Amino acid sequence: MAFQPEYIEIDLLKLVADGDRNAFTQIYNNYRNKIYSIAYELTESTGVAEEIVQDVFLKVWVKRETLHEVEHFRAYLFTITRNYVFAALKRIARRESLEVSAMEGTPLYHHDTEDQVQHNEYTRILQAAIDRLPEQQKQVYNLIKKEGLKREEAAAALQLSPETVKTHLAAAMRSIRTYCLTRLDVTIALIILMRHY
Repeated sequence: MAFQPEYIEIDLLKLVADGDRNAFTQIYNNYRNKIYSIAYELTESTGVAEEIVQDVFLKVWVKRETLHEVEHFRAYLFTITRNYVFAALKRIARRESLEVSAMEGTPLYHHDTEDQVQHNEYTRILQAAIDRLPEQQKQVYNLIKKEGLKREEAAAALQLSPETVKTHLAAAMRSIRTYCLTRLDVTIALIILMRHY
């Protein structure tokens, strides 16, 4: 949908403030792609970017009665977006810190019990997803994701072409993602799976 002229947007925002869902849908359509692009560029995750878009517009709708006080809606919207992006990046960094601590065998002294339980559950489910992979996909995944080999090195080790290794890894990642998403809270899964893509 084409972006609306400023004077029409002001009218739309007044309607949204009064609870008009059609006006809200038009505002959503006008800004969704821009917010998604910003979120994706910063998080490098389609899942997290989609989540941020939904969170941003949910907040706009929940706080719609205050839109009468907003003078510059675009700046208001992008401030909300920035805040959600920063929060997502902090969660991602925290999850990665937990995983690094676990892999290095260091105690998680700086994380509360809930984090440890959540991390242990994630690790269990991720391992179960890996165990279910066909043997060659599992070998490719372990060599590249666990042992840190480059695609060419894994290909040489398995006597496969680099392109075949790439195909196996992509299939393994799709399978792991699907398995985890059906067993973990979607928000958590989208964040913690980022480092595996």
